[in-house]
Amino acid sequence: MSPSLTSLLLAAAEGEGGGLTNIDASLFWFTLVLFGLFAFVLGKFAWNPLLALIEEREKTVRGQVEGAEKASTEAQALLAKRQEMLKDATREREETIARAVKEAEAVKNELAAKARAEAEQIFEKAKAQIELEKTKAISELRTQVADLAMAAADKIVRSSLTPEAQRKLVDETIAALPRAQ
Repeated sequence: MSPSLTSLLLAAAEGEGGGLTNIDASLFWFTLVLFGLFAFVLGKFAWNPLLALIEEREKTVRGQVEGAEKASTEAQALLAKRQEMLKDATREREETIARAVKEAEAVKNELAAKARAEAEQIFEKAKAQIELEKTKAISELRTQVADLAMAAADKIVRSSLTPEAQRKLVDETIAALPRAQ
């Protein structure tokens, strides 16, 4: 060690009196030199790696912020797309329901028209059947009346009847006719 450094260290160790307000010049210069040496060594060996580490961390944070912003933008775009798809799906559903209602109405109208046509056809067939039965009944009635008239005429011719006997014969013939119900 150099003699001045040794004397400095000895003076500091002995504590040559003094208090807080006393400033030792040699201690001041020694501290100043040590601080400069420390700053130089720190600047030479530690400051650049420390700055590089801070810059790397800053880049990482900046990248994460940009990534978060990008993800947020993508999420907003996906949300907008999802909402648009939901609107489209809702519109398609409403169109499908409207189309189904129209088709159901058309089928209902078609079935009602067929039912009316079938009822009309059944009514017409029944009407024709009734007319046929009526004609048949009238024909049978005429045949029976003719038979009865012939039977009455036969009875009248066989016997010469008195007016009371003729009257009785007509009443019996009329009573023998089937009655309408």
